[in-house]
Amino acid sequence: MAKAKSAFVCTECGAEYSKWQGQCSSCREWNTLSEVRLSPPRPGASPAVTGRSGYAGVVSREVVDLAAVDLSEVPRFSSTFGEFDRVLGGGLVPGSAVLLGGHPGAGKSTLLLQTACKLAQQKRVLYVTGEESLSQVAMRAHRLQLPVQGLKMLAETSVETVLGVAERERPEVLIIDSIQTMHLEDIGSAPGGVAQVRESAAALTRFAKQSDTVLLLVGHVTKDGSLAGPKVLEHMIDASLLLEGGADSRFRTLRGQKNRFGAVNELGVFAMLEHGLKEVKNPSAIFLSRNEEQSAGSLVMVVWEGTRPILVEVQALVDESALGNPRRVAVGLDPNRLAMLLAVLHRHGGLFTGDQDVFLNVVGGVKVLETSADLAVLLAVVSSLQNRPLPRELVVFGEVGLSGEIRPVPSGQERIVEAAKHGFTRAIVPRGNAPKSAPEGMEVIAVEKLAEALEAL
Repeated sequence: MAKAKSAFVCTECGAEYSKWQGQCSSCREWNTLSEVRLSPPRPGASPAVTGRSGYAGVVSREVVDLAAVDLSEVPRFSSTFGEFDRVLGGGLVPGSAVLLGGHPGAGKSTLLLQTACKLAQQKRVLYVTGEESLSQVAMRAHRLQLPVQGLKMLAETSVETVLGVAERERPEVLIIDSIQTMHLEDIGSAPGGVAQVRESAAALTRFAKQSDTVLLLVGHVTKDGSLAGPKVLEHMIDASLLLEGGADSRFRTLRGQKNRFGAVNELGVFAMLEHGLKEVKNPSAIFLSRNEEQSAGSLVMVVWEGTRPILVEVQALVDESALGNPRRVAVGLDPNRLAMLLAVLHRHGGLFTGDQDVFLNVVGGVKVLETSADLAVLLAVVSSLQNRPLPRELVVFGEVGLSGEIRPVPSGQERIVEAAKHGFTRAIVPRGNAPKSAPEGMEVIAVEKLAEALEAL
């Protein structure tokens, strides 16, 4: 009997090696190589599983001039959720593969079940569950009061069986919950392993592209919040979405991390209610639920998420430290950038916080990834340090440089207009973002240096 061949695959970057080694030579990570058993395809296996050609759709062996490629609009259809469509770039694209990740309890299965039940009223939808029984899915659908007529269900973990049923049913939307439970008979490793996840996703994606089926995959996440499985899985798919939100939070945020059909880092907001997830049309309204009494250290900033501005509140607490090394805690922001901004505040603003604990929090559980929050963070810290509340009608945005300059940020005009819509009458912005004519009732204060911004308070 021939000995089964094996290879070692890096779980971080997908690089393959013939033997095990402690460090991956490609991504330089340690202890990330896992053994993968390689076996030849089983005689008589389905071409949809074993075939490698036509992975990107229709096979074209003729060279085509780029100018001759048809530029017709990619057909899309709605997922029945406006926020879901926004993150996807305008809707679901036939032949696309979308990976939805998130922590346990975030609402991945709930969101896809709601989408499947509503889409089944007008499209052919096949929902494959590998983690729950059909009765458990039916109980959830009944609890959420969803329309269940027309939705095709299948409880299966074998990719060969799933593809056989899909070839017979010809669904327009295929949902796999989850990819970590799927397995191929020809792969010797257990479901959820590197080889199984990679080959199962490749077989399902190949079928989706060849049949113009929308493929929605549910993926688990690791402790650090990244998607479990090999990194090569993220390169196979067309869109990678992450559903965030703690078990104690009423709101869930759906963020696009990769999207071949739309803007990256787009944000959709949902509220978890008794009857499932409900989209939030105006996210700024929920993030601005502030107390009537204004307190020191609280300030509203305008951040840009994907293709729209969102107003969020940042809170700072500065207190005398009893430790040799004062604490720097930032929730929703980069802690390293907070330390840098405090150094700029000392050097160019004349305010010393080296003996103070600094705590920062973005209200609503939003994670701010852009630098336009720099100026608002510093002004909130100054407000808490001096115990001086800031005006409720004040909104701030701008990037702070190491030399104390206030740099302009993209889409400044749209940010100011959004703030004016929510009743803000005063704004401190970079001089490069100052509009030629401010919105009616809005006073715009343009600054170039951090000292100017502190004087404007």
